[in-house]
Amino acid sequence: MKRCLFTGGIIIAMLAASGVSRVTAQRGGAAAAPKYEVEVLWPKPFPVAKHWILGSVTGVAVDAQDHVWVVHRGVDSLQANEKGPTLEPWASSCCFSAPQVLEFDAAGTLLASWDPGKGGSGYDWPANPSGIAVDPQGNVWIGSGLPTPSLAPAGRGGARGAPAAGRGDAAGARGDAAGRGAGRGGDAAARGGDAAGGGAGAAAQGRGRGAAGPPPPADAQVLKFSKDGKFLLQIGKGGKTEGSDSTTGFNRPGAVAIDGGELYVADGFGNHRIAVFDANTGTFKRSWGAYGEKPTDTDPGAYDANGQPSKQFHTLSCVKIAKDGMVYVCDRQNDRIQVFQKDGKFVKEGFVSKTTTGDGSVWDVAFSNDAQQRWLFVADGHDKKVWIVDRQSLETVGSFGDGGRYPGHFYGVGSVAVDSKGNVYTGETYEGKRVQKFVKR
Repeated sequence: MKRCLFTGGIIIAMLAASGVSRVTAQRGGAAAAPKYEVEVLWPKPFPVAKHWILGSVTGVAVDAQDHVWVVHRGVDSLQANEKGPTLEPWASSCCFSAPQVLEFDAAGTLLASWDPGKGGSGYDWPANPSGIAVDPQGNVWIGSGLPTPSLAPAGRGGARGAPAAGRGDAAGARGDAAGRGAGRGGDAAARGGDAAGGGAGAAAQGRGRGAAGPPPPADAQVLKFSKDGKFLLQIGKGGKTEGSDSTTGFNRPGAVAIDGGELYVADGFGNHRIAVFDANTGTFKRSWGAYGEKPTDTDPGAYDANGQPSKQFHTLSCVKIAKDGMVYVCDRQNDRIQVFQKDGKFVKEGFVSKTTTGDGSVWDVAFSNDAQQRWLFVADGHDKKVWIVDRQSLETVGSFGDGGRYPGHFYGVGSVAVDSKGNVYTGETYEGKRVQKFVKR
């Protein structure tokens, strides 16, 4: 297996498999930070006869057997030139969307896959599955909620907080959108890849060439399946969004975590709270907002890197629970991590790449595999790297990756997970559409 070595910020291994002689990565900030090398040919290719391709990856998780679980948005996030067999008229032999839930072993072999989006009894499959977690019993949990499309910076097409141009329209779903959107508001001011499911109808699906249809119902549900895809539980109802005081539903809940018999939900793409439910019955137990205060639906306003920290969550894109019981929350567009006790009592906060605007810097976090979980790995899709953060001080001590298409580089890295050996797995949304494995030196 070919690997690329990250050391002192430079990859010195030759990328023979891709024909690239050298790739650079952002220099880490401290010698004590761990170093990683990318496993170039991970995962193994899908069977050729299936013509499968990944859509925008919105969740990566590792289970107790070190199996890697991936959820992606499927055909709705594919460009027209990626889904030829689904077009009318037929356009090409490649490609079909891979099933939206996939299970790999640590070597990258596909072990299982299932596609709840193709129909099921008793549940509402989300238009935009987002976030995945596997509990100790092997059950698979999936959230729902489209991360906000990249936003234009002030003075270039709109104020922060306004949707990007082209969101959900037929033009935005076409292959030329990526080129028009590059560099505007952080990668995709006009891109339809991440926005297709948020507003496009038949045109974005690739099954028509007329005007876009009406948007799908808003996602407002969390789903639980057995590891083989059998439906077990739904909390919330697709198309029925509820506010931050709800005890029965959500508004685009983008991430989930399980601790014992409790389900923690980052109800933060529409609401501004962490909500906790009984993982077996779905009964509501408690919720909290930023700094442990009562959550509200008040607009948090534009992010100001030089101002006072916001008293409200802006966009919650992850919730993770450490071995010591601390609850870590990604407040993505506020560029920060907040830490709580399980009862919602605020403990501390830290900022990562604090001057990042657009989509923000803190998309997902994962803990290192040592007993103390010394490090946090922070997926930053806007700056296109994974930051390494000291978990106790919440100070950034290093990073790996940079923007680009080559192995070890990133485009929209929005998911991160770590296995028991310390290997780091990443998933890329928007037009990244891949998963990668990084091996600890």
